[in-house]
Amino acid sequence: MDALKTAQYARALYTAHGDRAEAEAAQKMRECEAAGNQQEARDWQAVRGAIRQIRGPNQS
Repeated sequence: MDALKTAQYARALYTAHGDRAEAEAAQKMRECEAAGNQQEARDWQAVRGAIRQIRGPNQS
């Protein structure tokens, strides 16, 4: 997934789930890993990182 699409997914997830968005992305990442979809898991990991950037520092 390219950087623009990653940012779009992150923004949409954050808009829909607020502070739970990062946990949602982490759950999707784990599901993909369990299913053996490593590329999709990496995509979700990138989305999770983008959500962290949206939330800003000291929001863990």
